[in-house]
Amino acid sequence: MITRMVLIALLVAAAEKTWDFDADPPGAIAKGFTNEVGDWKVVADGKGHVLAQLARNEDAVFNVALAADTSFQDLDLSVRLKAVAGEVDRGGGLVWRAKDAKNYYIARYNPLEDNFRVYKVEGGKRTQFASVKVPGDTDWHTLRVVMRGDRIRCTLDGGHALQGKRI
Repeated sequence: MITRMVLIALLVAAAEKTWDFDADPPGAIAKGFTNEVGDWKVVADGKGHVLAQLARNEDAVFNVALAADTSFQDLDLSVRLKAVAGEVDRGGGLVWRAKDAKNYYIARYNPLEDNFRVYKVEGGKRTQFASVKVPGDTDWHTLRVVMRGDRIRCTLDGGHALQGKRI
């Protein structure tokens, strides 16, 4: 599975932060990110750089790269993503409130399965909160997550909303 994405994150705490990868050299993980699961590298894409997931692995694996020095309870995140390869699974999304590579929340678009889902991962075991059927394609999409307290709202391209309380 290869997922290429340009990450643009707005954190609603006292700070606002935007990540792009144009200043990062291709061939390594982006500055300020850690490669937790998978093979994350900056690659050239058109006129700019993107953070790409290049590993081929088992279906049950969520590949994870984490932004260092972030710790927010309430947040508003968005990412531009494009799924470009994968025979069994394909897609990508956002991870937040991550303690490590086995404990986090994730909102994920999978064009092979025509779905957009939200999960909580604890101890490496995923629990699905919500799912909506969406058309699959290889276009760029914007995925957004807003979390306030125990309320989560996730949208894909401004529609296809998933929401609820965390468990």
